[in-house]
Amino acid sequence: MPRPGKPASACPGLLRIVQARDGGICRVKLPGGALSSVQARAIAEVARECASGVLELTNRSNLQIRGVRTDQHDALIERLLAAQLGPRNSDADDVRNLLLSPAAGLDPLALLDTRPLASELLDLLQNTPALHALSAKFAIQLDGGEALAMLEHPHDIWLSAVHAQPTRLAFGLAGCPGDMPLGTITVEQAPRLIEHVLGLFLETAGTEHSRMRQLLADTPVSQWLESLRVRLPFALQPPPANWQRTAGPRRPIGRYPQRQAGLCMVVAGAVLGRIDAMQLSALASLAERHGDASVRLTPWQGVLLPNIPTAAADSALHALQTLGLLVRPNDPLNGMIACAGAVACNKGLADSKADALHLARRLAASGIRPQVHLSACSRSCAAAHVAPFTLLASTPDHYQLYQRAPGVAGFGLLRASALDIDQAGDWFAAHCATGDSDA
Repeated sequence: MPRPGKPASACPGLLRIVQARDGGICRVKLPGGALSSVQARAIAEVARECASGVLELTNRSNLQIRGVRTDQHDALIERLLAAQLGPRNSDADDVRNLLLSPAAGLDPLALLDTRPLASELLDLLQNTPALHALSAKFAIQLDGGEALAMLEHPHDIWLSAVHAQPTRLAFGLAGCPGDMPLGTITVEQAPRLIEHVLGLFLETAGTEHSRMRQLLADTPVSQWLESLRVRLPFALQPPPANWQRTAGPRRPIGRYPQRQAGLCMVVAGAVLGRIDAMQLSALASLAERHGDASVRLTPWQGVLLPNIPTAAADSALHALQTLGLLVRPNDPLNGMIACAGAVACNKGLADSKADALHLARRLAASGIRPQVHLSACSRSCAAAHVAPFTLLASTPDHYQLYQRAPGVAGFGLLRASALDIDQAGDWFAAHCATGDSDA
């Protein structure tokens, strides 16, 4: 049960369909971002029959069904539960927020296969009633050292494999694996650590503290960490000297080797984070024909097909391209993030997705490839991290342009206060070098 005074969540879930301008939104949380081909087809069918057929891939490797019709809420939920896509009990849906690399167990550079530990942590979250009081946004990241890993999204708690010490994990709060950790533990100690961190958070957080960063803004981290040390049945070890977590590709696309001989992963992007029911059904068929009948969603709003025979990789990538997915790293749309926009969201000022498509067409011939987030309002729903460039809608036709800068809060430095999309394209052409992402 939520803490006294905690408002009901406005976040969609599988069991809580939230109304938007284009209909209801149902968010399906996927363990490790993974779907079987049977589950993918089940989602595609209910999206066609109970909703608009539009699906969104989220930056936490989950999936949203948009346009759910009011008279179909119960039917949609029942069919998703029958496909084993829901929580073990109705109170646990909100807390299943655990991000892994989409290449967990496959990436040859990984120091640790995180999937067994992830399963333990999900069991802890679902089977401990006290933890169901956590906010629907409270999230944990488990990083095994993979090359294909999202290292920019801040999480409330993060655990990261320690180089040259494969039995140990670095941990931190209100950040991501690129930050300096607070200490290390063994892999076996991780479930107890998470249990005590969450318990202490719920005891010390006020009603205004739904996230770890909010609590630590009011409580010195050293003080909170000392309270945690008192509770733990084991000693925390000091953080590794010269901690560094090397980032892999910014938005991976294409084929990548696996640690399993003769196999590879193929990765494709969804255009502005959306696919439709037909595409999801076709992905299920591709996964059966070329791989192991599974699909993994990525935190870059794309898809990964695992266990593809190396000889079949080109054929799989061609099939993904035929489906309308992005398979060329230099496609300007591969650098674009856009929220649902005014067409689908009551808070949106501009049609951010249409504007992103227009901007991509302008940039296609120029060779300029900026990493741009188009946000129709200041909530930044489409990106959990600050992109190199942000176009923030100020009117239906104009955007403020920000550039990320070290030490600058929010979206970064304001570069222009009122640009239409054509003017934004001109700005990038004038200020970015060919192929630049950060400029």
